[in-house]
Amino acid sequence: MRSMWKGSLSFGLVNIPVKMYTATEHKDIRFNQLHSLCHTPIRYEKVCPSCERAVDSSEIVRGYQYETGRYVIFEDEELESFAEKSSRTIDILRFVELEEIDPIYYDKTYYLEPGETGGKAYALLQEALARSGKIAVAKMTIRSKSSLAVVRVYRSLLALETIFYPDEIRDHTRLAPARVPVQERELQMALSLIESLTEPFQPEHYQDERRLGLQELIEAKIRGREVVLVEPAAADRPTLDLLAALQASLQAQQAKDTPEVRH
Repeated sequence: MRSMWKGSLSFGLVNIPVKMYTATEHKDIRFNQLHSLCHTPIRYEKVCPSCERAVDSSEIVRGYQYETGRYVIFEDEELESFAEKSSRTIDILRFVELEEIDPIYYDKTYYLEPGETGGKAYALLQEALARSGKIAVAKMTIRSKSSLAVVRVYRSLLALETIFYPDEIRDHTRLAPARVPVQERELQMALSLIESLTEPFQPEHYQDERRLGLQELIEAKIRGREVVLVEPAAADRPTLDLLAALQASLQAQQAKDTPEVRH
């Protein structure tokens, strides 16, 4: 992997040299749009619908729409004063318990690798976080944008996860929650089903079936094979009430968990 950022992790008066790497990537299969007659890739241009012509980048300015169809215009020079200077430091502000931050706040994950001279201080912070069970709240600036982040232990490394600011989390209070009384028998059945389906998380057990199927189809087309896709007929399922559905699910799971006796 190639590091995307080099700097230091500031822990009190200690600066730990680190390199940052993107930890995740989207693996969706992308298709290009081609002209059906000649299979030439379609080109996209920035076109002004009023002037009915393509517009060069030198003619484009930034505008903020404050009402429908009404904009205030900004020159690049006006926005430069709000651009924060990229920092070479991840500043740890404080420490909190992991469970205090709801997963809705998490955005993107990065790996932090110790620099050439930062091994001892890196290992010290890593071990201290592991023993305390806490994570560090930090702030950093990359590409003129400040980000709030947390630093935590991930397996053999420290990981940095950018998190949203509170005002970036959409208000949920206008949504209507379920206000239906729960029957104790149904609740116990649901708890039993949850218990029967509970196991340690093993990510290797999950895969993107759609992407794998598309990849197989692409490879088949490359090899020139004839491909016929047959959609399985959807089975008609009888309508069950909640308790019956839970009972059926639990019985099915218990049957899976019970080893088959061979005579």
